[in-house]
Amino acid sequence: MKVPNNVSPSIVTRNMSEFAQDTGNVYESIAIISKRANQLSVKLKEELNGKLAEFATTVDNLEEVFENREQIEISKHYERLPKPTNLAIEEFLEGKVYFRTPEVDNDGNLLENE
Repeated sequence: MKVPNNVSPSIVTRNMSEFAQDTGNVYESIAIISKRANQLSVKLKEELNGKLAEFATTVDNLEEVFENREQIEISKHYERLPKPTNLAIEEFLEGKVYFRTPEVDNDGNLLENE
């Protein structure tokens, strides 16, 4: 199947029953994927900021902003990476995400780990 040129590759039709296989609940699966996507996003942002910090200057001069090609290339590289949500979905569906459900007693109180 060929993807039309004007459609983003991140748009994929998903079978929702696949999300519920591991947890038994689609909404719980989406919450797990969301938390993992946030973790990936923070990690990528820290990595990008670390690389861009090497180019930080104290002088803000318009000419220097346009001359820093390395910084622009690093930014473009990170823009082309798959979105954290897509990465989290793939990890979840492949069984690479560890999650646990806390135990609750009959009254709805969390049980302490022994």
